Amino acid sequence: MNAFDSVVLEVADLEAATCFYSAVLGSDSPYVCLRATQDPSSGFRGFALSLVVSQPGNADALIRAAVGTGGRVLKSASKSLWGYGGVVQAPDGTIVKVATSAKRDTAPVSRDVGELVLLLGVEDVKASKEFYAGRGLSVGKSYGSKYVEFAADPGHVKLALYKRRALAKDVGVSAEGTGSHRLVLSGAAGPFRDPDGFVWQASASGPLTATA
Repeated sequence: MNAFDSVVLEVADLEAATCFYSAVLGSDSPYVCLRATQDPSSGFRGFALSLVVSQPGNADALIRAAVGTGGRVLKSASKSLWGYGGVVQAPDGTIVKVATSAKRDTAPVSRDVGELVLLLGVEDVKASKEFYAGRGLSVGKSYGSKYVEFAADPGHVKLALYKRRALAKDVGVSAEGTGSHRLVLSGAAGPFRDPDGFVWQASASGPLTATA
Protein backbone atom coordinates (compact mmCIF):
# COMPACT_ATOMS: atom_id res chain seq x y z
CA MET A 1 0.00 0.00 0.00
CA ASN A 2 1.93 3.03 -1.29
CA ALA A 3 -1.03 5.32 -1.91
CA PHE A 4 -0.05 8.74 -0.60
CA ASP A 5 -2.30 11.04 -2.58
CA SER A 6 -1.83 14.64 -1.52
CA VAL A 7 -0.92 17.12 1.17
CA VAL A 8 -3.23 19.60 2.84
CA LEU A 9 -1.44 22.83 3.70
CA GLU A 10 -3.10 24.89 6.42
CA VAL A 11 -2.59 28.57 5.69
CA ALA A 12 -3.57 31.90 7.21
CA ASP A 13 -4.12 33.65 3.85
CA LEU A 14 -5.97 31.43 1.37
CA GLU A 15 -5.86 33.97 -1.45
CA ALA A 16 -2.09 34.42 -1.35
CA ALA A 17 -1.48 30.69 -0.98
CA THR A 18 -3.79 29.82 -3.86
CA CYS A 19 -1.99 32.32 -6.10
CA PHE A 20 1.41 30.90 -5.16
CA TYR A 21 0.66 27.19 -5.58
CA SER A 22 -1.36 27.73 -8.76
CA ALA A 23 1.64 29.50 -10.29
CA VAL A 24 4.13 26.86 -9.15
CA LEU A 25 2.13 23.63 -9.50
CA GLY A 26 -0.73 24.66 -11.78
CA SER A 27 -4.34 25.24 -10.75
CA ASP A 28 -5.24 21.62 -11.55
CA SER A 29 -2.53 20.00 -9.40
CA PRO A 30 -3.87 16.90 -7.61
CA TYR A 31 -1.10 17.03 -5.02
CA VAL A 32 -1.88 20.09 -2.87
CA CYS A 33 -5.03 21.26 -1.12
CA LEU A 34 -5.31 24.38 1.01
CA ARG A 35 -7.24 24.91 4.22
CA ALA A 36 -7.62 28.05 6.31
CA THR A 37 -6.23 28.02 9.84
CA GLN A 38 -5.10 30.41 12.53
CA ASP A 39 -3.31 27.73 14.58
CA PRO A 40 -0.10 29.23 15.96
CA SER A 41 3.13 28.14 14.28
CA SER A 42 6.59 29.67 14.29
CA GLY A 43 9.97 28.79 12.84
CA PHE A 44 10.69 25.52 11.03
CA ARG A 45 7.53 23.44 10.71
CA GLY A 46 9.40 20.17 10.21
CA PHE A 47 8.80 19.50 6.53
CA ALA A 48 9.54 20.63 3.00
CA LEU A 49 8.04 19.98 -0.41
CA SER A 50 10.59 18.83 -2.98
CA LEU A 51 9.72 19.39 -6.64
CA VAL A 52 11.82 17.16 -8.88
CA VAL A 53 12.21 18.42 -12.46
CA SER A 54 14.00 17.17 -15.54
CA GLN A 55 16.54 19.94 -16.19
CA PRO A 56 18.06 23.15 -14.74
CA GLY A 57 16.00 25.49 -16.93
CA ASN A 58 12.80 24.03 -15.54
CA ALA A 59 14.08 24.55 -12.00
CA ASP A 60 14.85 28.19 -12.78
CA ALA A 61 11.40 28.69 -14.33
CA LEU A 62 9.64 27.29 -11.25
CA ILE A 63 11.74 29.38 -8.88
CA ARG A 64 10.96 32.53 -10.89
CA ALA A 65 7.26 31.70 -10.73
CA ALA A 66 7.52 31.18 -6.97
CA VAL A 67 9.30 34.50 -6.39
CA GLY A 68 6.87 36.28 -8.69
CA THR A 69 3.94 35.21 -6.49
CA GLY A 70 5.40 36.11 -3.11
CA GLY A 71 8.01 33.40 -2.54
CA ARG A 72 11.27 34.22 -0.75
CA VAL A 73 14.57 32.66 -1.82
CA LEU A 74 16.24 30.68 0.97
CA LYS A 75 18.94 29.18 -1.26
CA SER A 76 19.71 30.55 -4.70
CA ALA A 77 19.69 27.99 -7.50
CA SER A 78 23.14 26.58 -8.13
CA LYS A 79 25.06 23.53 -9.36
CA SER A 80 26.25 20.86 -6.98
CA LEU A 81 27.71 17.37 -7.08
CA TRP A 82 24.21 15.86 -7.30
CA GLY A 83 22.78 18.25 -9.89
CA TYR A 84 21.11 21.66 -9.73
CA GLY A 85 18.51 23.34 -7.57
CA GLY A 86 17.39 25.99 -5.11
CA VAL A 87 15.00 26.56 -2.20
CA VAL A 88 12.18 29.08 -1.75
CA GLN A 89 9.67 29.75 1.02
CA ALA A 90 6.01 30.23 0.15
CA PRO A 91 3.97 33.12 1.61
CA ASP A 92 2.35 30.66 4.04
CA GLY A 93 5.78 29.57 5.31
CA THR A 94 6.00 26.22 3.53
CA ILE A 95 9.51 25.49 2.28
CA VAL A 96 9.75 24.35 -1.36
CA LYS A 97 12.88 22.76 -2.76
CA VAL A 98 13.24 22.59 -6.56
CA ALA A 99 15.87 20.16 -7.84
CA THR A 100 17.10 18.14 -10.78
CA SER A 101 19.88 15.59 -11.18
CA ALA A 102 20.59 16.89 -14.70
CA LYS A 103 23.49 19.27 -15.22
CA ARG A 104 22.27 20.88 -18.44
CA ASP A 105 19.11 21.50 -20.47
CA THR A 106 18.27 19.01 -23.20
CA ALA A 107 14.74 20.17 -24.13
CA PRO A 108 12.67 23.36 -24.29
CA VAL A 109 12.20 24.89 -20.85
CA SER A 110 8.88 24.24 -19.12
CA ARG A 111 7.43 24.36 -15.59
CA ASP A 112 6.55 20.66 -15.58
CA VAL A 113 7.09 18.87 -12.27
CA GLY A 114 8.11 15.25 -12.67
CA GLU A 115 7.75 14.23 -9.06
CA LEU A 116 6.63 15.74 -5.76
CA VAL A 117 8.35 14.43 -2.65
CA LEU A 118 7.26 15.33 0.88
CA LEU A 119 10.34 15.52 3.10
CA LEU A 120 9.48 15.01 6.76
CA GLY A 121 11.98 16.06 9.42
CA VAL A 122 11.78 13.50 12.24
CA GLU A 123 13.61 12.95 15.49
CA ASP A 124 14.30 9.22 14.96
CA VAL A 125 14.49 8.10 11.32
CA LYS A 126 14.67 4.38 12.14
CA ALA A 127 11.65 4.52 14.46
CA SER A 128 9.60 6.51 11.92
CA LYS A 129 10.63 4.10 9.17
CA GLU A 130 9.29 1.18 11.22
CA PHE A 131 6.14 3.12 12.04
CA TYR A 132 5.31 3.80 8.40
CA ALA A 133 6.34 0.34 7.21
CA GLY A 134 3.92 -1.03 9.78
CA ARG A 135 1.13 0.93 8.09
CA GLY A 136 1.72 -0.52 4.66
CA LEU A 137 4.30 1.79 3.06
CA SER A 138 7.15 -0.03 1.29
CA VAL A 139 10.71 1.23 1.69
CA GLY A 140 12.29 2.22 -1.61
CA LYS A 141 15.65 3.55 -0.37
CA SER A 142 17.19 3.49 3.08
CA TYR A 143 20.43 4.99 4.38
CA GLY A 144 20.38 3.92 8.00
CA SER A 145 19.46 6.66 10.43
CA LYS A 146 20.02 9.47 7.90
CA TYR A 147 17.42 9.14 5.15
CA VAL A 148 14.56 6.87 4.12
CA GLU A 149 12.46 7.10 0.97
CA PHE A 150 9.27 5.10 0.52
CA ALA A 151 8.17 3.65 -2.79
CA ALA A 152 5.38 5.51 -4.57
CA ASP A 153 2.86 4.32 -7.10
CA PRO A 154 2.67 6.40 -10.32
CA GLY A 155 0.66 9.59 -9.86
CA HIS A 156 1.17 9.76 -6.11
CA VAL A 157 3.26 11.88 -3.76
CA LYS A 158 6.48 10.26 -2.52
CA LEU A 159 7.27 10.30 1.20
CA ALA A 160 10.82 10.63 2.55
CA LEU A 161 12.26 10.93 6.07
CA TYR A 162 15.22 13.07 7.20
CA LYS A 163 16.59 13.87 10.59
CA ARG A 164 14.88 17.15 11.50
CA ARG A 165 18.11 19.11 11.91
CA ALA A 166 19.58 17.66 8.72
CA LEU A 167 16.50 18.69 6.73
CA ALA A 168 16.56 22.20 8.18
CA LYS A 169 20.24 22.54 7.24
CA ASP A 170 19.55 21.24 3.73
CA VAL A 171 16.87 23.88 3.08
CA GLY A 172 18.77 26.72 4.75
CA VAL A 173 16.84 27.43 7.95
CA SER A 174 17.21 26.98 11.70
CA ALA A 175 15.77 23.72 13.03
CA GLU A 176 13.97 25.57 15.83
CA GLY A 177 10.21 25.80 15.60
CA THR A 178 7.07 25.50 17.70
CA GLY A 179 3.33 25.06 17.26
CA SER A 180 1.35 23.39 14.51
CA HIS A 181 3.00 21.69 11.53
CA ARG A 182 0.14 23.19 9.47
CA LEU A 183 0.25 20.06 7.35
CA VAL A 184 -2.10 17.09 6.91
CA LEU A 185 -1.15 14.08 4.78
CA SER A 186 -3.86 12.38 2.73
CA GLY A 187 -3.55 8.71 1.82
CA ALA A 188 -4.88 5.19 2.04
CA ALA A 189 -2.84 4.53 5.19
CA GLY A 190 -4.74 7.16 7.26
CA PRO A 191 -6.15 8.27 9.58
CA PHE A 192 -3.49 8.42 12.31
CA ARG A 193 -0.88 10.65 13.94
CA ASP A 194 2.80 9.69 13.60
CA PRO A 195 5.49 9.88 16.32
CA ASP A 196 6.43 13.45 15.34
CA GLY A 197 2.87 14.75 15.39
CA PHE A 198 2.21 14.69 11.63
CA VAL A 199 -1.46 13.93 10.99
CA TRP A 200 -2.80 11.66 8.25
CA GLN A 201 -6.38 11.61 6.99
CA ALA A 202 -8.17 9.18 4.68
CA SER A 203 -7.61 9.82 0.98
CA ALA A 204 -9.33 12.90 -0.37
CA SER A 205 -7.31 13.83 -3.43
CA GLY A 206 -8.50 16.28 -6.08
CA PRO A 207 -7.43 19.42 -7.96
CA LEU A 208 -5.78 22.28 -6.07
CA THR A 209 -8.55 23.78 -3.97
CA ALA A 210 -9.04 26.01 -0.99
CA THR A 211 -11.41 24.73 1.67
CA ALA A 212 -12.84 26.28 4.81
